[in-house]
Amino acid sequence: MSKMRKTTAGKVAWCGMLTALAMIFSYVEALIPINAGIPGIKLGLANLVVLTGLYYLSPSEVFLVNVCRILLTGFLFGSGMSILYSLAGGVLSFFVMLLLIRLDLFSPIGVSACGGAAHNTAQLLTACLVLGSSAPLAYLPVLLLAGTAAGILMGILSKALLYVFKHAA
Repeated sequence: MSKMRKTTAGKVAWCGMLTALAMIFSYVEALIPINAGIPGIKLGLANLVVLTGLYYLSPSEVFLVNVCRILLTGFLFGSGMSILYSLAGGVLSFFVMLLLIRLDLFSPIGVSACGGAAHNTAQLLTACLVLGSSAPLAYLPVLLLAGTAAGILMGILSKALLYVFKHAA
């Protein structure tokens, strides 16, 4: 770790850069048309920053990056409801991935797959609370499958990034 990363200014700079990168990924993802007939299916490109960050930064720094990205992209490109759903998914996904990394149970691919499933589960539970109905749970099997598949893809990319970072020094 460089000396700059250890200083408060360095940590702020890194968190700012990662937040900006995650926001760019979120914006790019919004430009990619995925129409599977079910709302809520996304690649989760910004999760690449969160997952990779969990292996190199402190959990509090990654959590801050994640929440800032969700709030900023929500205010810029979404709505109050999109922020609510994204926060629910992002927070649960973060804690599931953090726990799995600490338990050292899976590779980044497995961690990301579980994070994708947790993200979609939290969003569906939030929809149930907002609507006062369990009807959204009908989407659970499809969204779990989609979240897991997207998580696997992001995990493969993250594993490749982690390999590059490890061997670049």
